[in-house]
Parts: sequence; structure tokens; C-alpha cells
Amino acid sequence: MTSEELREWCAGFPGAEETFPFNPETSVFKVGGKIFALSALGAETLKVSVKCDPELGEALRAEHESIVPGYHLNKRHWITVTIGGDAPVARVRELIEDSYDLVRPKRKRAPR
Repeated sequence: MTSEELREWCAGFPGAEETFPFNPETSVFKVGGKIFALSALGAETLKVSVKCDPELGEALRAEHESIVPGYHLNKRHWITVTIGGDAPVARVRELIEDSYDLVRPKRKRAPR
């Protein structure tokens, strides 16, 4: 996965937007004002940080050398994945989609 493919995947979700609140090098992808992915797309080693269920995050870190606790983020709820490591691209896409689903605005139920 290239940095452009990563950008396209993250920005392709409904309501997703790319912002740069920290610095011009770090792309922050949000939905409904909440972050679901961060990446320094121009870095020599491409990585992406995503929100993750804590139990799944632990299992993934045990299974993949390329998945570590979130860099500069809550280590319980965020993971950082090195692209091109031992986690397949399909898994990386799945993790980004899961992160998006965790933070996207939920539809409110109509009152009964």
C-alpha cells in the first residue's frame, strides 16, 4: 500500500475528511469531528494509527510484529501499523474501516 492509496482509502469513507491540526506532515482523518486515522504520509516508513477495540488490539500486537501500541496516543485504544510489515494490506484496510466504524456518528433512534 502506497501513501496515496492509504490517503484514498481513508478519505473514501462517507463523511471522512483529511485535516492537518498538528503539523503539515501529519494527515488526520476524521468523521463527525472525531479522529479515526493518523499518518505521516510523506514519511520514509509509512505507518497509520487507528482506534481499536482494546482486546483486539492486544491480540493483534501479539500476532503481528508490525502492530504496536498507538504512537503518542492512548495505548489501550489505539494501535500503530507499519505498512509493508507482516500485517497484510487487507488487514490494514479492515483495521482502518473498523476504526472509522468505532468513531462515526451513530444514527439516533426515533422516539416511540
